[in-house]
Amino acid sequence: MDPSRVAPSGPLKKRPRQVRASMASPPYDIKFRDLVLFILEKKMGTTRRTFLMELARRKGFRVENELSDSVTHIVAENNSGSEVLEWLQVQNVRASSQLELLDVSWLIESMGAGNPVEITGKHQLVSVKTDYSATPNPGFQKTPPLPVKKISQYACQRRTTLNNCNNIFTDAFEVLAENFEFKENEVFSLAFMRAASVLKSLPFTIVSMKDTEGIPCLGDQVKCVIEEIIEDGESSEVKAVLNDERYQSFKLFTSVFGVGLKTSERWFRMGFRSLSKIRSDKTLKFTKMQKAGFLYYEDLVSCVTRAEAEAVGVLVKEAVWAFMPDAFVTMTGGFRRGKKIGHDVDFLITNPESTEDEEQLLPKVINLWERKGLLLYYDLVESTFEKLKCPSRQVDALDHFQKCFLIFKLHHQKVDSGKSTQQEGKTWKAIRVDLVMCPYENYAFALLGWTGSRQFERDIRRYATHERKMMLDNHALYDKTKRIFLKAGSEEEIFAHLGLDYIEPWERNA
Repeated sequence: MDPSRVAPSGPLKKRPRQVRASMASPPYDIKFRDLVLFILEKKMGTTRRTFLMELARRKGFRVENELSDSVTHIVAENNSGSEVLEWLQVQNVRASSQLELLDVSWLIESMGAGNPVEITGKHQLVSVKTDYSATPNPGFQKTPPLPVKKISQYACQRRTTLNNCNNIFTDAFEVLAENFEFKENEVFSLAFMRAASVLKSLPFTIVSMKDTEGIPCLGDQVKCVIEEIIEDGESSEVKAVLNDERYQSFKLFTSVFGVGLKTSERWFRMGFRSLSKIRSDKTLKFTKMQKAGFLYYEDLVSCVTRAEAEAVGVLVKEAVWAFMPDAFVTMTGGFRRGKKIGHDVDFLITNPESTEDEEQLLPKVINLWERKGLLLYYDLVESTFEKLKCPSRQVDALDHFQKCFLIFKLHHQKVDSGKSTQQEGKTWKAIRVDLVMCPYENYAFALLGWTGSRQFERDIRRYATHERKMMLDNHALYDKTKRIFLKAGSEEEIFAHLGLDYIEPWERNA
């Protein structure tokens, strides 16, 4: 049984539809002033029309509540051109040569693209360019919609940019996934994460349940959330989670560097609900990592900007090249995928000219930064790579490379941004940095693994196992049928081994 199709608590109940009284819409910036839209309620219904109107306004379109002479585009659903013209005749409105009568698919595509798309035959309900009467063109034939390309269940077969057309749904799914993760319910956490991942890849906005047909990873529980958001604009389940004391506490506790689910559970059971109470409690013992997490908490929970990440990158390269001039230093993680902000900065280091003292590089860099007063905390994890015989069977297993988790002291003058969010008088910011040292022959696999996203990595490994009978991790790709390791000098070669089209880093934001 597909776990994503089972409700986590009790049988599913269809929520009664509610038609809410129309309320005054908040003001939105109008981006496309030459277009004035009117959405026809006929065959659509009040609730769906209101939802589409609000969504279009948020996207920058001007949408009129009433039909007027200023309207340039009439959008309808499940109506033929004849029916719309008949409706206009009843309203004592004659179709002019400037008035476009369009199927709702044009509006949905336009909202997904972020701007009005070109009107083609498949969008037009009737041609009124030379017809000034209310009589429909008897020869008009609506162009059938283009076939929808099948959407893969695997993120590694989908291109997912940072342009998310379905934030209203994916934000809700991520809250629910996180809540199930806090409860250590991996099955339902993964179900909502996969649903969010699929919707992020769609080039259009979901505005009706019909739009979800043929989309994988959308189980019954997921569809209930989608339907409720479409009807009411929000999910009651998500609202309940956000107000749940346990969720709020775990969200707060895990925001501290070095605090995981087990520690959060213990603190919650002990009755703690705030960090100030935890900090002041004399009976609690903290790890070195947790002490640093509390000490630099305000900096670490604030976002790292791309300018700050690049400034750290300059200092990392300077330090690495001081001891290993030929080394490759690559920024990975979300910043490699094109994100403008993050919570930490990851760097992958390798040396094409392998030397015996490679394992001494990170200790030398740490020592250099300590002497310069740039290290606030560090944890050096030695390599266990020699013990590795085959790629790990665990999708989320940590790799065996030498790595260092540290908190870096970045001075403001190193950041060419002109703005600072730091406290007045403070000249530096604590930033989380991860350094990973890997052998050159494993560099492509490590680069793929450390680039992410988390769901993309899960899916490409799941694809390798279930579709190709291979095992992939941050170290290697193993063909279980041929019983050999497949070599790769680049990410493109790994994709080729798996029979996948290459997906650029900026298209892996799954």
